[in-house]
Amino acid sequence: MIMLFFVFVMAAFLGFELIAKVPSQLHTPLMSGTNAISGITIVGALAVCATQATGTLGMILGFLAIVFATINVVGGYMVTDRMLGMFKTKGK
Repeated sequence: MIMLFFVFVMAAFLGFELIAKVPSQLHTPLMSGTNAISGITIVGALAVCATQATGTLGMILGFLAIVFATINVVGGYMVTDRMLGMFKTKGK
């Protein structure tokens, strides 16, 4: 359990450092590209929640992964739609 916590903390630190170094012009396109990864997270979390062998902790973590990945996917698509809307020509 301590090793898993260590991996989680290192991943959070690395993710924060990487995102902080991305220029603002690339932030939105990169975020819209990661929606596919969040979609894979949803599928994996659903698979974890579907199995009964993982126990209560696995079910709770799977449910939280589903909730957070869904929020990420919906928010990413909303931002991408808004960004693409800025490039549409306005009708007269």
